Amino acid sequence: MSEVYAARRERLRERCSAGGGGTALVSRPANVRYLAGAAPKGAVLLLGMGEDVLVCAGPPDDHPADGRPDEALRLRVLPVTGGDPAVAAADLAAAQGAESLAVEEHHLTVARHRSLSSVAPRLRLTDLGGAVEQLRVVKDEEEIALLRIGAEIVDQALSELLESILVGRTERHLALELERRLVDHGADGPAFTTSVATGPNAGRRGHRPTDRRVEEGDFLSVCLGAAYRGYRCEIGRTFVIGTSPADWQIELYDLVFAAQRAGRQALAPGAAYRDVDRAARQVLDSAGYGGALPPLTGHGVGLEIDEDPQLAPAAMGKLDACVPVTVEPGVHLPGRGGVRIDDTLVVRPEADGGPELLTITTKELLAL
Repeated sequence: MSEVYAARRERLRERCSAGGGGTALVSRPANVRYLAGAAPKGAVLLLGMGEDVLVCAGPPDDHPADGRPDEALRLRVLPVTGGDPAVAAADLAAAQGAESLAVEEHHLTVARHRSLSSVAPRLRLTDLGGAVEQLRVVKDEEEIALLRIGAEIVDQALSELLESILVGRTERHLALELERRLVDHGADGPAFTTSVATGPNAGRRGHRPTDRRVEEGDFLSVCLGAAYRGYRCEIGRTFVIGTSPADWQIELYDLVFAAQRAGRQALAPGAAYRDVDRAARQVLDSAGYGGALPPLTGHGVGLEIDEDPQLAPAAMGKLDACVPVTVEPGVHLPGRGGVRIDDTLVVRPEADGGPELLTITTKELLAL
């Protein structure tokens, strides 16, 4: 992996050089991990004049659960506890003779930015912007392999839950059981707070589990994700509790399934983000559910569960190959419930078989 991290840093260095600078301070945790490997909490990466340095407030764990920093990086541990690695990195950049330093202004607080200016007043601070996030959009095959394992874990956890008795159990209890199963199958933990929604709560995006109990005739919607070696993916499914779903439940489910299928089929290198959103959205909009739709159809996943690209009506940009995204349309009807179907896929060209589906739990409307 050392060569991979070095290549990523070199790509960032080329971007910085093209913008008139060659020194950068990376402080956003996911970006530090992308460029330097698993690093201690609060660590920052200095893309320096002569060498790159990982600056930490304390030494790395001798036995980390999620990996180690890139061994090719020089590691600098602050001698005094409570020090700010970012300030120390700016001081180091000035000592190396740098005239400017690109920083992630979208991550730094105003107070921290002022501290950087104070410790190195001759250092001109510029904005690195989302340069690292842009590099992270297209994944290499090793990153995709980690996402694939995470998807296998969420599929296993969900399939086991479906084999258990559900009636009478609370949303909160089911969510906790799912998160335990994720860890049992090898996940570092949940990628986000697991959502289990029943009855009138079903289909609601981002629903936090309550003490409501599962009842016969309910829609049950579940959205969970696994974190595996830093990478995150998700799945969402909706089921019916009881022997036979009502006609309105079948109709609504079939409609959301058709929208999700349209979104998945629109995933291709060169497809505009908003066109993917439109493909799914227009299916639901034409059926009269335009006012009940979520703000986006999907988003990128990777070191964060919600990253670029955003598949939304006003999103600008086009998909590349090897970009993992979610497609997750849904409809929630207040007081009745709703349906949400969510998959994680990787954009692939048609010659390679089209979009690669990572989450494979059935999307058939099951009566549990």
